[in-house]
Amino acid sequence: MALKSTIYKADCQIANIDKGYYQPHNLTIALHPSETEERMMVRLLAFLLNANEYLQFTKGLSADDDPDLWQKSLTDDIELWIDIGMPDEKRIRKACSKADNVIIYSYGGRNSVWWKQLQPKLSRFNNLTVINLPKSATDQLLLLVKRTMQLQINLQDGQIWINDDHLTAHIIPEIWLNY
Repeated sequence: MALKSTIYKADCQIANIDKGYYQPHNLTIALHPSETEERMMVRLLAFLLNANEYLQFTKGLSADDDPDLWQKSLTDDIELWIDIGMPDEKRIRKACSKADNVIIYSYGGRNSVWWKQLQPKLSRFNNLTVINLPKSATDQLLLLVKRTMQLQINLQDGQIWINDDHLTAHIIPEIWLNY
């Protein structure tokens, strides 16, 4: 019998001062049986950093050809493709050819070898951004995990503060490549 996804709810109040975006988002996030809570929280953070009314979670790990999140235009063109983790060069090439903008969020502290191998090959893409979240950042995100989360998110000057009723995570992403 196949394992089912675990459902998490996140009621998020986003104040992105850098982009002038101030909106609530009530999100339902499915944690795939083979996915860690750390990866799920990085997906949530990727949503929060790029939030708008058209951004959505995809089938993710259940669909090899889809990104973790995407934003499509009304004509079904992919405006933004977001991958989480350490995709291979072939997948990155595919994403860059299909989408107007691509963002990769690497995380967990085990990705420096991946980045050193791929960095010279990726500089040719003018629509690719690579952002690293240090292990200390994802450790802070893990402290916020609950099946039902009430989060206040403030983004300013490239820094992120995520609060629930008891804790505050302060995250400073590392920009490894920015188109």
